[in-house]
Amino acid sequence: MTTTFLLMPIIFILGILAIAFEDKIGVNKSVTALIMCLSMWTILLLDHSIGLGSPEFVQYMTHHAELSDTSPLNQVQHFMSDKLQNHLGDVSGTLFFILSSMLLVYVVDHYGGFKAITNTLATVDKRKLLWRVAIASFFFSALLDNLAAAIVIIAILQKLVPNRTDRLKYACMCIIACNAGGSWSPIGDVTTLLLWTNGRITPLHQVMHVFLPAFVNLMVPLSIAHFWLFKKGAKLREPSVCDHDKFENIVKDRDRKVIFWIGMLALLMIPVWQSLFELPAFMGALGGVAFIWFYTEIMFRKQNKLLKHSYDMRVDKLMHHTDLATIFYFLGILMAVAALETGGQLAIASDAVSIAIPDKSLLALSIGGMSSILDNVALVAAVMGMFHVDVNAMSPFVMDGSFWTFLAYCAVTGGSLLIIGSATGVTVMGMEKISFGYYLKRFSILALLGYLAGAGSFYLLEMLY
Repeated sequence: MTTTFLLMPIIFILGILAIAFEDKIGVNKSVTALIMCLSMWTILLLDHSIGLGSPEFVQYMTHHAELSDTSPLNQVQHFMSDKLQNHLGDVSGTLFFILSSMLLVYVVDHYGGFKAITNTLATVDKRKLLWRVAIASFFFSALLDNLAAAIVIIAILQKLVPNRTDRLKYACMCIIACNAGGSWSPIGDVTTLLLWTNGRITPLHQVMHVFLPAFVNLMVPLSIAHFWLFKKGAKLREPSVCDHDKFENIVKDRDRKVIFWIGMLALLMIPVWQSLFELPAFMGALGGVAFIWFYTEIMFRKQNKLLKHSYDMRVDKLMHHTDLATIFYFLGILMAVAALETGGQLAIASDAVSIAIPDKSLLALSIGGMSSILDNVALVAAVMGMFHVDVNAMSPFVMDGSFWTFLAYCAVTGGSLLIIGSATGVTVMGMEKISFGYYLKRFSILALLGYLAGAGSFYLLEMLY
């Protein structure tokens, strides 16, 4: 092994640690991910010894005989450039899906589509509100994705629970509920999206095998919190503050509902279109953007009031509010993992992990625990690079096999163990200024009990199946 071969995983590990301690070092995780990606691919393009002689390189050269008279460095550079383009094509589908779904949720929220949810959740009884918020978070995260659902629910909580002392408890339970809900849906989390779009697990199988463990993961901490957090009959300290939104007198209630259902049905139908017509996930999300964009344009033509505010409300203007930093972050992470796969480091890691942890269920459970500290997207992407889909029906690595299914549960819900363990937790932490210690003392044990209970129910389900 050359020095540069060993340098690549060192760069990756240091990058992941820098991302985990983003707040401490003061460098945005997107910057770290992009630098990590650029450094690793630069090494692959400059050090011909890494790719030279690999089975894929030999096969590549048999189809590119015109390169045989060039230098080894030139041959490897052509090979690595092709691999870079191929990986970028695969990653782009995931990025377009995330970008499109983020835009869909933002448009629905901007037009007041989530207003009805606020009215449904509203109650002064603390225990009732806890259950309503948790259940809404659980199902909305499966539909919107856990990060988007958390943002919507926290925005609603800030209106329903003005007192911050009360609201922090609901916000922390929202993290557990959103991660639990995101684990049983193919679009509920970036990791489940990766497992689905990379052929590790199918949507119907995931829902059937992970829904119950995910529900148990929610119900255990929620039931304990029901008695532990609030006394019977306890009321909110301050009344709800349901402010009128900016466009309440402009957008008709009927149009709000139509926009809401276009957005929700577009997201809900993505796995259906893929199952029926093999339509990639990002195409379904782009279709949803197109439909909601078309409907709002028709609205502008029919209503004079809307024309006066068209600059602020048109979808093309709302695109500027999408979180491009997150897109660049996922681009950097996924391409960095692709570099390790191309360089061969993940193949070596796969052999080492198989020897160290032969029980694949224990491996998935361990990855879930690690995701409470390290980024679960990077972990799952690395695992997919280490273990490919097996054709042996008895293997846990077969498509819809026990390992991939359990990993979908563990990688997402494991992020609830610490508030920094998921994008959902970090986002809520920032929105509500929740301290690491506050969550650790009050909710980490609840999340751990739910995590283990859900894992236990998964084992029981597997025995029944």
